Amino acid sequence: MAKATSTLDWCIVRLGDDHNWWVAETSDPVRWDVDGLSIVDPRQLAHLIELVDALRDYGFDQDVFESAFIPFRIDKDLGSGKVRLKRMKESLFESDEKLFALPDVLDEENGPYADLLDHLTRCRVKMLNDLFAFESKLSVDEVEDEIREDQNSHFIQGKAVHTFEELTAILDYMPAGYDGDEEAPAKGIEEVEDDDLPELDEAEEEKLKNDESLKWDEDDEDGDEDGEKKKGDDDEDGDDDEKEEKAEKDGDEDEDEKPRRKAKGKN
Repeated sequence: MAKATSTLDWCIVRLGDDHNWWVAETSDPVRWDVDGLSIVDPRQLAHLIELVDALRDYGFDQDVFESAFIPFRIDKDLGSGKVRLKRMKESLFESDEKLFALPDVLDEENGPYADLLDHLTRCRVKMLNDLFAFESKLSVDEVEDEIREDQNSHFIQGKAVHTFEELTAILDYMPAGYDGDEEAPAKGIEEVEDDDLPELDEAEEEKLKNDESLKWDEDDEDGDEDGEKKKGDDDEDGDDDEKEEKAEKDGDEDEDEKPRRKAKGKN
């Protein structure tokens, strides 16, 4: 494989209408067919590196990723949406250069890029089976068949599948009915609990609103307020009675004292 790619020193890429980069010309036109040949740009490469990082705990091999691509850097802007790239000997993960990555697809069935697709699929399936409690575990064949079905629909429409889209289809894959943002099934506990509750029509709802037996909280609160108010009134009445009784008593004493004073004056 090293001999097959050693003569590929440069390539010219063009920016497509889909905002992806596609190869227009190579230094080795004999081995490399540029029809539908895509290349990953620096921004897309950075995103892919971020996605595969989550697979490291599930057997991801960085060397398999590195071997699947040929790195290039910008050599010259040719204008009209075309750029000439020069081949580099850099690590896609460690280089400070803004690199393009051309998939090594000379052998589409058994080449390094084909090995990468298989490797990433196995890692992704292993991660999903670990994070989600599926009724039956996902299989590599099941995921591959589903992704291939989507790709075939593009081919039928005459559209080439870009390398970035092909890789993210694997790295972002989630089975139907599950949410990739959470490590749990899309249908949560709250939804299950809500399903157990009976639905009420408007007539039944109105009936429940007017049911006096369901207003005990409100009645008790009113009762407590009335009780406190009555107690307060009783206390006030009691104070008034004491004041009247005291006033009457003082009045009687005054009446007793007045005649005595008169009698004393007569003498």
